[in-house]
Amino acid sequence: MAAAVFVSPTTRLSWVKMFTSLSRRHFHSYSGGSSTALRSSSPQFIPRCPNLRLNNLYMTNTQVLDTVVTEEVDHDSSPNAPSCLVPITHINPDIHDTESTNLLVEGTVDMIITTLPILSEEEQDVIAAMPAHPAGLYALYASCLAGNMVEHLWNFAWPAAIALLHPSLLPVAVMGFCTKLAVIAGGPLVGKLMDLFPRVPAYNFLTTVQASAQLLSAGMIIQAHMAHASLETSVLARPWFIILVLAGAVEGLSGLALGVAVERDWVVLLAGTNRPIALAQANAILSRIDLLCEIAGASLFGILLSKYETVTCLKLAAALMMWALPVVIGLTWLTNKLSCGVLDRAKCPQTGSKEPVPQVDKLVEISVAAIKQGWDEYLQQPVLPASIAYVLLCFNVVLAPGGLMTAFLTQHGLSPSLIGGFSCLCAFMGVGATFMSAKMVKQLGILKAGAAGLILQASFLTMAVGVYWSGALSKQTALLFFLGFIVLSRLGHMSYSVVGAQILQTGIPASKANLIGATEMSVASLAESILLGVVIIANDVSHFGFLSMLSLLSVVTAAWLFCQWLAKPTDVQTSLFSL
Repeated sequence: MAAAVFVSPTTRLSWVKMFTSLSRRHFHSYSGGSSTALRSSSPQFIPRCPNLRLNNLYMTNTQVLDTVVTEEVDHDSSPNAPSCLVPITHINPDIHDTESTNLLVEGTVDMIITTLPILSEEEQDVIAAMPAHPAGLYALYASCLAGNMVEHLWNFAWPAAIALLHPSLLPVAVMGFCTKLAVIAGGPLVGKLMDLFPRVPAYNFLTTVQASAQLLSAGMIIQAHMAHASLETSVLARPWFIILVLAGAVEGLSGLALGVAVERDWVVLLAGTNRPIALAQANAILSRIDLLCEIAGASLFGILLSKYETVTCLKLAAALMMWALPVVIGLTWLTNKLSCGVLDRAKCPQTGSKEPVPQVDKLVEISVAAIKQGWDEYLQQPVLPASIAYVLLCFNVVLAPGGLMTAFLTQHGLSPSLIGGFSCLCAFMGVGATFMSAKMVKQLGILKAGAAGLILQASFLTMAVGVYWSGALSKQTALLFFLGFIVLSRLGHMSYSVVGAQILQTGIPASKANLIGATEMSVASLAESILLGVVIIANDVSHFGFLSMLSLLSVVTAAWLFCQWLAKPTDVQTSLFSL
């Protein structure tokens, strides 16, 4: 039985050297260390010993096959020797990486050389677009749909409900500021623990914690409305408001960990680390689900708030939270089951082992170490400028749909249904951006598509700030133009969000995805907390123009930084992305 050696003349010499070394070691061990002379005369064969298994050997990715001959080896001629013969193949170990020669060169070839079939570009694209665990991905989409629906409804509900109690931006800013501080302090620790504990139990536990914090917050706001409380004085001294702030911090920290786990870890495992098209499609679908939930949540609560009392709307929101909790937990378990338990496997495939779970009494020490390690890993990541650009975008907490904008428009006299419509339009722009970003990546490449998204957002926000400073915002037409430019800016914002997510997924190792991702969210929360701190000081609505200028400056800086990184590519950047 002759052995076929398959050769591809396109890759590194290391395979050639390894095969040559192994061939020599097998030969010397077989011949007892004797230096038997080989000669390339008429083809002869040697007996095959049990340790020399070449009959199923396939060599791929080698540089060049110099000569292939069959040679005679003087060896044991006893009658008990095996009768199966194996050809000896000579490979020149002195071939350089840069040389490329013909597959068949000088010498007599006494056997047929066959090459392995190579997939066409279309076939490779089909494989790259096929998720590793499609059924698990669908279950993950359903879980995100249920969880994000409740989260976005509550993110719209609590600022609107609090704004009805106080005529300034102060209580919303205090809530947001404390939440961001909790994320800054606890984000790296939660990311570290998510990397250590089993994925599914940790995710379900945090889901329960987040739902409990949301229910507690809803209860506190309901109590304030039923007691007809006012926040004009002694905001921090009120017990229900202190509990509301603490519950909001816990809810924000849990939501951060859940988002990082899904967007930076789970989706990569389910789509496939070596399937870029499938991963890009999964990222786009998750973004669309998130934006559709934002549309539905804002629309639903806005319509309810315009028809019913605030307390009734908050009770309905609490009921939806209690319904969604078991649904999300069940779908998370189903995701792991349909993906053949891929979420339970070791997170360090290089070693196949995990770090030990820390003891409770060492939690403070682990927290400090996790924060330090998280910052070190974050600063050493190869796509740091792209991450910093994302962090700078988080300074823009004013010219974006959110708590401050909701409070500003509420105090400006707009009805809840119109405010909800504004949030819906922003989310619709985000959905459109997920489709637009795919075409931008195809036409421009992933890095240039990210730069285009940042420039687009900065341009529309510049026009929005110009309309505000024109002094005509009191007119209905000027207000609509102001909001319209903010809506259009979401095209660029979400385009960079989708593209930036894939940039970070490509550049961050899978074993450190939660740690670096949570640290990045902590840095982003630090950026938001800085501007929220400014809002606390300048909480009057008349200072909104100054706050909008700070938001615009952060977006312009992000676009400039990313373009500078793109204009001066490094070797690591070139190796990671197709420029």
